[in-house]
Amino acid sequence: MKAKIVRAASYDPWYNMAVEEYLLNHLAKDEVILYLWQIEVTVMIGKYQNAWRECRCDLLELEGGKLARRTSGGGAVFQDLGNLNFTFIADKNLYDVDKQLQTVLHAINKFGVGAQFSGRNDLTVDGKKFSGSAFHLHGESALHHGTLLIDSDLTRLARYLQVSREKIASKGVDSVRARVVNLSGLQAGITVDAVIRSLEESYSSFYGGHPEAYAVDRADRELDQLYSKHASWEWRYGETPEFDISYCHRFVWGEIDLQLSVEDGKITDAVIYSDALDGDLIESLAAALKALPFRRDAILKAIGGIGANGGNRTHIEEIYRWLDSKLV
Repeated sequence: MKAKIVRAASYDPWYNMAVEEYLLNHLAKDEVILYLWQIEVTVMIGKYQNAWRECRCDLLELEGGKLARRTSGGGAVFQDLGNLNFTFIADKNLYDVDKQLQTVLHAINKFGVGAQFSGRNDLTVDGKKFSGSAFHLHGESALHHGTLLIDSDLTRLARYLQVSREKIASKGVDSVRARVVNLSGLQAGITVDAVIRSLEESYSSFYGGHPEAYAVDRADRELDQLYSKHASWEWRYGETPEFDISYCHRFVWGEIDLQLSVEDGKITDAVIYSDALDGDLIESLAAALKALPFRRDAILKAIGGIGANGGNRTHIEEIYRWLDSKLV
């Protein structure tokens, strides 16, 4: 196994995400990379989210912030220089989410804060979240990235994010700020630099040896093209055409906001906005609905067919029952 640590040399969210994608594209066989990076004031949304619904975009940009979109699913997060991002990029044979999260948890608990796993991908202290993760598969490589709230401006977090009332209620709290905590407020000596050192030590302990320091060539043309993609309006905002029919529901595992365009009784376009982590499910569902007759039987048959062909059967069955109750 080859282990590398890459430290970002920039605070630009679009550049750092371009580097992340570049590393994923060029991962060697039997390699695991830990990429550590910070970004200036940014709202980072998941691949399948509606930017305007998740973020007060005009206010964010008016006050000098940036909007960025991940290649992974999941929900929107606020980031500034009080937040540290970690990314594990691994050969599929070495990709192990439990081990990766254990590496992070071990690094944080060296500060004596008593952090724990919570749910599918969160790290918490006393029920308050300081880290969340998202995931992306790419050929024979896989990516797992997450955030670490260390000394972030939580007032700006609440100012820019638009979290649905249904999501907050499902967590049993009153506001987005009430759900999160900065590690620096829990124990003296927890700084971004201290956490970086602890993560590097923990990574070396879990993955062996002394990981190779590595830097990406800024002059590489592919990196420039990836930067242009991540900085583009088309990638960050996307088109939001007018839709004829809308269905929205929050499941335990995420929200599904289904938007349909219908012409002459046929579905001409289907777009799904979601903070769910399962990107394959979102893409499969949207593809299954396009060009169908807008009839209850045709839609339910198509959704049932997704389950028959694999995917997350439990989630698909829940979507099936939901739409069964909505469609006439």
